[in-house]
Amino acid sequence: MDSHTLYRCVCHLFCLSLQVVWGSDEVTILNPPEEPSPGRRLDILHSCDGAATVQLDCVVTFDTGLTSTFPLRRWRCIPGDPKVRTVVLNLPDWLVYRADGIVPDSQWVLSCFLRASLRYGRLDDTEGPVAAKDVAALQPKPFFSRPVKRHRLCVAWSTRVLQLTPRFSKKQCPFEKETVRLLSSIYASTGENFGITKTLDPYGSEVLEYLRVEAISFSWCLFSIWVFVTRHCQQESKCGVFHHIDSDNNYVTPTLFITNSGQLHIQVNGQSDESFAFLSPFKVPLGEWCQLGVTLQGAAVTVSMVCLDEGQRTVVRSSEHVLSHAVRLDDTDGYFVIGGGEYTRGVEGYFGPVVYQRNRITPLSEADVPGVIEDLDLTGWLRTCQKFRLELSVKIRGSSPQARRRTESGSGKTCRDVFHEWLIKDLSSSQCGQWEAAVLRRRQAAKLSQLLVFKHGGKAVGLPAVGRALYSLSLHKLGRASGTGVVSRILPLLLQAGCLADNRALHMSSVLYATGFGVERQLSKAWLLALLAAQKDDRLALLHLGHMHHQGLHGLPADPDLAYAYYANIAKQTTLDHQHPTPEQTFVEALYLNNDEMLNLQTNEDHHIFQWLKLQARRGAAEAEQAIARMLFWGQQGVSPDIQQAVRHYERGAVQWEDPVSMYDYGIVLLQGHGVEKDIPKALTFLKKAMDQGFVPAMNALAWYYEQFERDYEQAVQLWEKADLLESPDAALNLGVMYFQGLYPGKAADQYMAYKYYLKSAERGHVRGALLLADIWTTGLPGQVNRRPSDAVLWVKWAAESNGYLGRVLRKALNSYLKSDM
Repeated sequence: MDSHTLYRCVCHLFCLSLQVVWGSDEVTILNPPEEPSPGRRLDILHSCDGAATVQLDCVVTFDTGLTSTFPLRRWRCIPGDPKVRTVVLNLPDWLVYRADGIVPDSQWVLSCFLRASLRYGRLDDTEGPVAAKDVAALQPKPFFSRPVKRHRLCVAWSTRVLQLTPRFSKKQCPFEKETVRLLSSIYASTGENFGITKTLDPYGSEVLEYLRVEAISFSWCLFSIWVFVTRHCQQESKCGVFHHIDSDNNYVTPTLFITNSGQLHIQVNGQSDESFAFLSPFKVPLGEWCQLGVTLQGAAVTVSMVCLDEGQRTVVRSSEHVLSHAVRLDDTDGYFVIGGGEYTRGVEGYFGPVVYQRNRITPLSEADVPGVIEDLDLTGWLRTCQKFRLELSVKIRGSSPQARRRTESGSGKTCRDVFHEWLIKDLSSSQCGQWEAAVLRRRQAAKLSQLLVFKHGGKAVGLPAVGRALYSLSLHKLGRASGTGVVSRILPLLLQAGCLADNRALHMSSVLYATGFGVERQLSKAWLLALLAAQKDDRLALLHLGHMHHQGLHGLPADPDLAYAYYANIAKQTTLDHQHPTPEQTFVEALYLNNDEMLNLQTNEDHHIFQWLKLQARRGAAEAEQAIARMLFWGQQGVSPDIQQAVRHYERGAVQWEDPVSMYDYGIVLLQGHGVEKDIPKALTFLKKAMDQGFVPAMNALAWYYEQFERDYEQAVQLWEKADLLESPDAALNLGVMYFQGLYPGKAADQYMAYKYYLKSAERGHVRGALLLADIWTTGLPGQVNRRPSDAVLWVKWAAESNGYLGRVLRKALNSYLKSDM
């Protein structure tokens, strides 16, 4: 016993000696432990005036709010001098030891204390009044820091095997997302209705979940968002940065927009679903990485911003608003969206890491610049690009007066003597203006810009036109090359073309850096160039980034929600492209290069297969007529698209051969005016004839006409229901749309029924059905359809890869392969 404990005992004995004189009762725990421990000897000093009972209890409070009392020891108190009773502290095993199959698991313990009490009455009386008591708090050990109990008993074989499993031998604290990284990479936002959707689950820990639920009505958290804005809103007054949609499809805490003036618009909700919104006094600058912070502290909402100027942090700007009520935030209700979504367009620019601290607040001034932003060096590229554009603009402005003078003097239209030509040549070579000087690596761009200026007679030449010329020159040089050595010399031209807004050049440069084809492989630079092209809505770049984040390639994190944002963009464009066929699109066909049979079916307008089909079509073979028309309309099997020629084959098959497939195809082009003047009455005639012959797509087309033109929903639904029974993908899609929009006669809007029809349509191979199905799976339907982001990205990926412009690129590659032009 140490001196401190001895001194305490002496003091208590002295006090108790006085209590005996004065006739009072007392009980004291002399040497309480700091934490629950097994077999601890506990000294309890007690005294009483009459026959009484001393009881020792352990009182435990759990995270659920439940408090339990566990009796440990009980003995009689004999009147007289104070006495010290030594007892062995036998606490419950689940409070002292780690669960091991014999020792059971326990709930999370918030607090624990020992309580010694003195009562008058019988030994078994636990209801009598307490004459004296003493308590000693114990600090409960974390569950995974407790020792393992050595059992002195024969353990059953099944229990022993269970103890050897990883559940017990390598048990560790479960991971809980208290700090959630909603985005750990960089997202290129085109400013459209596409963004990254995220949801949060309740905590697995009962104590954390209890605290989270308690904090819904009094939030204490921080949202940190890195953003790089390239242009303020153009088509709408506000653009989405970050917003929260609840299960009723309403904006809730927090919602963050940027206005067309650059200010931040913040909206939050209170207890009675009352919304409150305000504008920040500062504006988000263009062309700088900025960290936006939204802090919720009860009724106080603080929005702050700190930006990077040439890699250095600027002063933190902040604005605090105190509301009349506490802010309400249930982060497991609904979903969060980074960028654009179903109800708003996103910001044009780039999103960096987005972090949500669910139960703590870190000042923005203490946060480090994310490594992914430093490594990408987006601002470095843009500064270099801006310098190049300024130099080229000076070159164009300097060349314009000379080109106009030459045009006005009739240069190239009148004959001049040799002396005059020599004089002009001598002056042009000796009197070199400052604007004519060009850096060696940029000499080609300067020369091309000058040629374009003179070609247009001194008229203004836009930088994008120079970019297109540089890209064409690069392809020309690459086509004439006999090896990969020329790639390193062409790459600067491609980068300059990309700087001048040619997205094709950016994508090609990205692919060259990513594959190391003729240049040193640089994955970070490849990613930067892909982001630049994707931000400008380049289809191939969007597909490329979607694939990388879906598979987690090139060191990028696998993120199905981020991949979905890219794929959804190109998938939406695919549905629109299919409605507006052009010669620049080609039908995407699945073709394996090791399948000789399929390769032999690839043809062109001069190939013997195509000529044979034409011969069969002239002889009245309906299937040959269909095949030729399909090849020409969609550019299938190697045939170049020719919509007008395809329409003539549709017409011959419909009018001359009365083929139901041709009548349907001809009716569709007449109905929509593709390659022929729109003629709705004539289109209906052929569609009805095709339907009368039992052609299901014609039935669906007529239903679409009744819905779009006649607004006869009953007739449309009747035809679609018949077509759906015959496995029509279009019918299932349109019935889903009718349910979703509440247009189905006699029935209210039903998102779940719409979902079921979208699923049928997608499974039958409809691109738009796949996109609508994926939209539902990425957010879910509360209480009806669970969120399935991994499945959603597969459907939208399939839809995106059906894009006709992608098919055109694949067709060119296949043609080169068939010609052995590698």
